[in-house]
Amino acid sequence: MLRVLAKNVSKEVAKGLGAARPATAKFCRSSSSSTGTEGEDHVTLRSEVEDDPNFFKMVEDYFDRGAALAEDRLVETMKGRMTPDEKRVKVQGILKLMKPCNHVISINFPIMRDDGTYEMIQAYRAQHSQHRTPCKGGIRYSMDVDESEVKALAALMTFKCAVVDVPFGGGKGGVKINPRNYSDRELEKITRRFCIELAKKGFIGPGIDVPAPDMGTSEREMGWMADTYGSTLGYQDINAHACITGKPITQGGIHGRTSATGRGIYHGIENFVNEASYMSAIGTTPGFGDKTFVIQGFGNVGLHSMRYLHRFGARCIGVMEWDGSIYNPNGIDPKELEDYKLANGTIMGFPGSEEYKEDMMLIETDILVPCAGEKAITAKNAPHIKAKIIAEGANGPTTPAADKILIDRNILVIPDLFINAGGVTVSYFEWLKNLNHVSYGRLTFKYERDSNTFLLESVQESLERKFGRHGGRIPIVPSEKFQARISGATEKDIVNSGLAYTMERSARQIMRTAMKYNLGLDLRTAAYVNSLEKIFNTYNEAGLTFT
Repeated sequence: MLRVLAKNVSKEVAKGLGAARPATAKFCRSSSSSTGTEGEDHVTLRSEVEDDPNFFKMVEDYFDRGAALAEDRLVETMKGRMTPDEKRVKVQGILKLMKPCNHVISINFPIMRDDGTYEMIQAYRAQHSQHRTPCKGGIRYSMDVDESEVKALAALMTFKCAVVDVPFGGGKGGVKINPRNYSDRELEKITRRFCIELAKKGFIGPGIDVPAPDMGTSEREMGWMADTYGSTLGYQDINAHACITGKPITQGGIHGRTSATGRGIYHGIENFVNEASYMSAIGTTPGFGDKTFVIQGFGNVGLHSMRYLHRFGARCIGVMEWDGSIYNPNGIDPKELEDYKLANGTIMGFPGSEEYKEDMMLIETDILVPCAGEKAITAKNAPHIKAKIIAEGANGPTTPAADKILIDRNILVIPDLFINAGGVTVSYFEWLKNLNHVSYGRLTFKYERDSNTFLLESVQESLERKFGRHGGRIPIVPSEKFQARISGATEKDIVNSGLAYTMERSARQIMRTAMKYNLGLDLRTAAYVNSLEKIFNTYNEAGLTFT
């Protein structure tokens, strides 16, 4: 069924791309925002002009692009005994309430350092939307954390969850520290105290707000938070450990979560790189064969993105990190680089590579995967980028001004709210596992193995009844692929299959929307349209409380 859908979508996409006007989308109407200036048939967003816009304003402006396109269709499809003007007022009202952040908390608390001195720690948590609950979003430890950043990232999480049909609202949190400057004991103190403060204010809980790892945090910090919540506010709640995802397996985590974002990035690229119509539009051939890629940021997301792209035939020629960049035109092996970094604390000096002293963002490559911070691609470097595909592994790596330049230059940008949604998708699977209190596959594993064994025995007996046993029993040898699956699906198999299906289905939805609105290569606007239509329908059908 899915293959038939993919073929039909491919034909529609090819037709849509062929007829699409080049580059940017034209908007007939601005949504209820004062950030844009309206011409005859095009809205110029303020952040398209600014070279370093406010991050939250960036997200709002991307939302405005989608809202400007979707408004008329939402009015047309709205049911009820209302006049067209009344429908438009309601549509504009719901779109308006979808934009701002519902709740933001700023927290300050002291810790005692290992040397006996005291330090005040500043932290934030934002809940953008409760159209679905709980809210969902990571916790990062970074000196760049501020209120605007967590609001922007929480808003992105709302739209990201909707794009991949994960029933969560958006949230995000952060602690304004550089984790390299603190001992493990100090980090545990900070993490546990932050969790207590969130719990006291109702900003964490299995049905309220469920954090996850982000920049500067890992399963270790998530384990500390789950233990803290379960030992305090959640001590009588059997579902307490569902308050956090991205935990260690021993604390209720799920197999495949650590690599989920990187694996999702691979699947996101795969769905577009194998689409002949899109590859033809940017002047390249389908498939990963002979394609090169560059990774910005060799943390969890960058490492696993590199690993899967390498495994399926692409060649990594460069890696950028905070302390320098390395280059090897013959390819860099991800496992060897990971081992080298673990042993030396840096990628610099990796055997077989050379230091790249220029800006590696501008190197000639097929695929560029920015997996570091936001606003890495701006109006300054966008005109000089030579990659044909940009896969936004980080959140908000491209400013609106740069996005417009890239589309004008016929570069395919696969947007963050789709392509890095692998993490939240598998977090959803982990959350369900914690609520169900049983691992995936446990109830069916032996049954499937026995069923497959009986199937082979049945085939063998049927053949022997037909042809006899003159030369002994007829051997039935399973194929290599069947042998690998004969024992049934493990939890990791189920997680990886669910992630691949989610990314494929969401990619097809984006392709259809891009074709329907004649957007050409503007996948970001197509993804936002998909997202806000789903959120709009949730609000519209649920109704509004106390208005």
